[in-house]
Amino acid sequence: MGIGQDSHRFLPSDSSKPCVLGGIIFEDVPGFSGDSDGDVVLHAICNAITSVAHVPILGGLAQDLCKKSGITDSQVYLEEALKTLGTHTIHHLAITIEGKRPKLQPRIDEMRAKIAEVMNLDIAQVGITATSGDGLTDFGCGDGVQCFCLLTASTHQASSDRLS
Repeated sequence: MGIGQDSHRFLPSDSSKPCVLGGIIFEDVPGFSGDSDGDVVLHAICNAITSVAHVPILGGLAQDLCKKSGITDSQVYLEEALKTLGTHTIHHLAITIEGKRPKLQPRIDEMRAKIAEVMNLDIAQVGITATSGDGLTDFGCGDGVQCFCLLTASTHQASSDRLS
């Protein structure tokens, strides 16, 4: 089991950087601060993979990709993270997103489909919930978005390894 979290603040409203969540562009809000596109959903998934694979993705690999080659698309980071899983098979992703904006509910199935496609999963393996947090945090007040991800996986070992 792996747990991942990420959060980013919104840029000023006059920013031209797009808002990307779960690989989907939301045009009604500004983008996120940070070197990458700031996709907190894909970043939280990367961090959950890190906790399973023990290979730092966002603090290491993604930062290097961004600085050396200018890659800022978090989908590329997620694809690289998936390569670190070795013999692990992902069974399910449970994703919770907190933020007052953008309105996520109408696009949750689109986000689920995009994540499933990138990760080569069935859409039924990707669950997403969204909450405004009732304005109790900076995210619930609309200053940014926070995401948590729980990933379940198993590893396939050779039968001789299981016997020892």
